[in-house]
Amino acid sequence: MIGDMYSNMLNIVGFNWICSPAVTELETMMTDWLGKLIGLDKRFMAINKDGTEGQGGGSIQGSASEAIIVAMIAGREMALDRLKKKYTEAEVDGMRHRFVAYFSDQTHCSGQKASNIIGCKACIIPSDDDYRLTKDALRDAIERDKAAGLIPFFVCGTFGTTNTTAIDDLVGIADVAETEKLWYHVDAAYAGSALSCPEFRPLASGIERADSFNFNTHKWMLISFECSVMWVADSTHLVNALSIQREYLPRVKGEKKFVKDYRNWQLPLGRRFGALKLWFMMRMHGATGIRANIREDVKQAKWFEEKLLEDGRFEIMAPVNFGLVVFRIKPTAITTTKVLPVGQCVTNKANIDLVKAIHANNRVFLVGTHIKGKDVLRVSIGSTIGKQYHVENLLEVVLQLTTSVIEQWS
Repeated sequence: MIGDMYSNMLNIVGFNWICSPAVTELETMMTDWLGKLIGLDKRFMAINKDGTEGQGGGSIQGSASEAIIVAMIAGREMALDRLKKKYTEAEVDGMRHRFVAYFSDQTHCSGQKASNIIGCKACIIPSDDDYRLTKDALRDAIERDKAAGLIPFFVCGTFGTTNTTAIDDLVGIADVAETEKLWYHVDAAYAGSALSCPEFRPLASGIERADSFNFNTHKWMLISFECSVMWVADSTHLVNALSIQREYLPRVKGEKKFVKDYRNWQLPLGRRFGALKLWFMMRMHGATGIRANIREDVKQAKWFEEKLLEDGRFEIMAPVNFGLVVFRIKPTAITTTKVLPVGQCVTNKANIDLVKAIHANNRVFLVGTHIKGKDVLRVSIGSTIGKQYHVENLLEVVLQLTTSVIEQWS
């Protein structure tokens, strides 16, 4: 909040270095700080350990949805560069409509939206029983598309999907991306904050091989909307794709080391002084405070899971990796003689009723979803002011209303 206030007060439009060196250089430093906090590989750092300029670096985007568009533009540029070495400009232009990007059916909807925006095809691959995009499924989809004359250029892996916080086969996807020369983007919009805690980093094995990585600090890192940070291992294709020079956009002449024009790393031209928010957050809370907040949320989520299982009427639908608990009333808890129309499921209908009852009760709020043909409930624990007693209150509401719903079906 303080960072937002100062940013608004200063009213700096930091689109390039020459107009706002402090804005640019603080962002370079803060994204490196943040990258080190979450254990990102040195490939993503703007400044190498020896003080020289790195090929990669981070920038603050408006959202993870913007970040995936930017990543796909960079990936398309990389593919076009490769094709231009074999074909004429006109021939390459005629191939653009054949480009295809790969996502799972659990990837955030922003992936398909990004495909629509940049004008490529989107291949949606069914996830496995654990809601993950796997190496074999990706490879099979690519082979089918290549046989049909399409040109694979981009794949998105997810570290913590929206529906279930599932973690894709990040290592396997990296293997396929390297073989097929795809741009590999990892979307960690929600769960990326957890990487500030070393114990979660083994879950993210494979992100060190990605071309780009993004997470939203405003989701789970004690910072207000918006502050979505994206890193690239090599900014060459990104800058080449988005750099358009005009006389009214002055550039630094002569030595340009460490001079970044972040307008060439994003969709808009203008940009706010977002790095101030990162600076205040990290200086106020430090690594210790950030980690303590995340660990407490995960602890509360595990407690909630444990209590649901102890009750005996619920089943957990996905591993509780972070602060999300996905559950439902299990089929054996419902005994009914009611006959439903063809295609409807008693268990699904009961769980839909439970969501509606919780909303009507007006004491707590949660969201239901539909995965692999099953209607389930989602509890996301991550409020900056949330305490254990809030989760206990939530449990009380869920248990009471579950009893009412089951009685109605009996």
